[in-house]
Amino acid sequence: MKSTTPRILSFLPETPSPDNDSLLEAFLRYTEAAGIALYPAQENAILELFEGRNVILNTPTGSGKSLVATALHFQSFAQKRRSVYTCPIKALVNEKWLALCRDFGPENVGLSTGDATVNRDAPILCCTAEILANIALREGNQAAVHDVVMDEFHYYGDSERGVAWQVPLLTLPQTRFLLMSATLGDTDFFERELTHLNGRNSVTIKSGHRPVPLDFTYSEVPLANTVESLLHEQKAPVYVVHFTQLEAAQSAQDFMSLNVCSKEEKARLSEALEGFRFSSPYGPDLKKWLRHGIGLHHAGLLPKYRILVEKLAQQGLLKIICGTDTLGVGINVPIRTVLLTQLFKFSGKKTAVLSARDFHQIAGRAGRKGFDDVGWVVAQAPAHVIENLQLEQKQATSGKKFVKRKPPEKNFVAWDKQTLARLIAAPPERLQSHFRVTHGMLLNVLSRRSDGARAMRQLIQRSHESARSKRQHTKRAWQLFRALLEPRIIEIIPPSPEGTRLRVNMELQEDFSMNHTLSLYLHETLGLLDPHAPDYALKVLSLVESILEDPDFILRRQLDKVKGEALAEMKARGVEYEARLEELEKLEHPKPERDFIYATFNAFAKQHPWVEQENIRPKSIAREMFEEYRSFSDYIQIYQLHRVEGLLLRHLSAVHKVLAQSVPDTAKNEALQEMENYLQTLLRQVDSSLLDQWQHMLNPDSPSDRSATESRPPAAPLQAAQTLDPAHRPGPFLARARDHVFRFLRALSHRDFATALEQLHDAQETPAPAWSPSTLESAMQPYFAERERIRLDPEARNAQNTRLFLDEASGQWRIQQTLVDPEGLNDWSAEFAAHVEALQSGSDRALSLVRIGSLL
Repeated sequence: MKSTTPRILSFLPETPSPDNDSLLEAFLRYTEAAGIALYPAQENAILELFEGRNVILNTPTGSGKSLVATALHFQSFAQKRRSVYTCPIKALVNEKWLALCRDFGPENVGLSTGDATVNRDAPILCCTAEILANIALREGNQAAVHDVVMDEFHYYGDSERGVAWQVPLLTLPQTRFLLMSATLGDTDFFERELTHLNGRNSVTIKSGHRPVPLDFTYSEVPLANTVESLLHEQKAPVYVVHFTQLEAAQSAQDFMSLNVCSKEEKARLSEALEGFRFSSPYGPDLKKWLRHGIGLHHAGLLPKYRILVEKLAQQGLLKIICGTDTLGVGINVPIRTVLLTQLFKFSGKKTAVLSARDFHQIAGRAGRKGFDDVGWVVAQAPAHVIENLQLEQKQATSGKKFVKRKPPEKNFVAWDKQTLARLIAAPPERLQSHFRVTHGMLLNVLSRRSDGARAMRQLIQRSHESARSKRQHTKRAWQLFRALLEPRIIEIIPPSPEGTRLRVNMELQEDFSMNHTLSLYLHETLGLLDPHAPDYALKVLSLVESILEDPDFILRRQLDKVKGEALAEMKARGVEYEARLEELEKLEHPKPERDFIYATFNAFAKQHPWVEQENIRPKSIAREMFEEYRSFSDYIQIYQLHRVEGLLLRHLSAVHKVLAQSVPDTAKNEALQEMENYLQTLLRQVDSSLLDQWQHMLNPDSPSDRSATESRPPAAPLQAAQTLDPAHRPGPFLARARDHVFRFLRALSHRDFATALEQLHDAQETPAPAWSPSTLESAMQPYFAERERIRLDPEARNAQNTRLFLDEASGQWRIQQTLVDPEGLNDWSAEFAAHVEALQSGSDRALSLVRIGSLL
């Protein structure tokens, strides 16, 4: 809503316990003051909600479903009930959270997505479906969840995530529901299930009326020509829908040759971008496209960049947005035209023509209510068909024959005008149940303060499955239960007055979870490691990464690097071409501890037949960053991951979550705790856009972008808010200082003397010498003559190698760092003068190099 919209809470009745009629009247006063004219479907849905009913709202995109959800939050808040908004993807949760913060005040709205948690206990909570499902499983009818909005409810039919949408409908009898989607299909089943769950009447409000009707066309000219025509016909902004992130980025670059914006429009864009920090390696490319009026939007971007594109689009400053089909989930990118580059996609299992639901979700985003009379939907013909048409036209004028272009042989499904016509006319497919039992589900249900085993049986029996499937789910639940009982993750206890017979092991942390299929493998295998071994923490990190999904793009880039290095080495040895190819085929991306991981997993799978087709996936991403002391930007640059920065961030977030919640605290030594703190710090530094925005709403004078700080592994846990007092609190002071020390040493280890000096304090104070790259290189020459390199692994970064002391002659605090070498001599050190005020302020340059040389 616009900033001029009256804050909704000012319309609350003054009575302490307002009834539904007075609340309805208050909400209608709010809509009138905001200049909102209700559509019939909106009005009917709001009336039903204020009668206390469950509502299923099945209306087209752009028909005001969000306002109906706002009505439910308003009613719930006024009656001191707690309401929850949930939807399928984190980006949309973030967007709705910010919108609700503006309407209800940031102090009243919380966020929980797994990646970010802010003000979680607020009376209004925005969360992903999985977070709500976990609350419902863990607390059941005791959960403080009184009203729930489930947006984009068609995700109930998603094969991987649909269970999260079903669980609340099985476990929250105290809750009233509002289910919303533009593509639900038949809803009779859900009406019956909701009423059976909570005893409230349920009603479906359905309408096919679109505030902005759609016009469909089929384009048989090249993509760039189509976009150029749409710009010329004043049909911008255009969302160009791709089905891979690479294609979206390529189009953004290709469209730079088009005359997208006028000088005045570019000036407004420059003004809007002023002050925004494009701090990651991909930032300069994004900035270049944005200044030209072209946005990029997909899950591979950092959240702060996606939010920026959405803001610019909402201000009408972007003419073209190149993105993926996530547009269909409901991301708030107001557009006039949807341009589909193809009518098929790869679902993760097979390549097929778009489903009717997917097509209508994407196409339905066209047309801006209040701005457009028509929303335009354009589908491109296949590229080879367009090229053949052009060749035919050339033949007609020149008489020259041509060879017809053929469609791609792989990952391609043909489509034409008739395909488009069928999709336009087809109704959404019926939603199918995808219930399944997992370790995480069992842990949540069995940890209830009641008879968890009975609750688990009831959950399966209430599921929307056939009788045969329920028997299979029950069998699997017993298998998983026994697997949790044997390692004492779950313990049998004497019955409590509430009926509790089971509990999660008291030695495990409060938020212990097993949300990954192979979490139990991780838990059991940890016991096989020696916690006193110097590489214990690294081995745990490898186990953690092995149970996570593969970020394929990153692993492919790692393999490319491995092959490149191997090829160069084989060429130097004179290996024959055929032999080189044969050897290259044998190579894999880095898999530290692979033999140990494969052997232990095979043994685990034999003991636990329920593992079925699950595979272990050894890899080294977080471990490699930690071992080589790489910052986020370093890693992006090394592997050229610019366009998938968000993918790397999500993987590191997943690693941190498993370390924090699935590795028992009793298994964490100092090095492992350092890793956990490193990842937490890195995630906050790389992209803090959501927390910054929330804090800015609470305090408009606070800075709104602190996410540009370079992210790098800290030498010890950092506590940014602490006062650094080396005399009385040396621990936090040394933790911050060691971060600077190791940035210097990392550059020095690569013999990049200029970069090393860039890490030091600008003012070289006496008695520190005036260092230059050449003098530093000369000082290090004896070291590198006898030693291969400077070690930066966790053993080298052990706190025992760093000494803090006060130099009485100068009155300065000094830090002496031993240079750990592969030969184990460790007879060199670097001594630094610490600038306390610079460290306290968070300066990037807070140390001066006093001396570096032999200790002998």
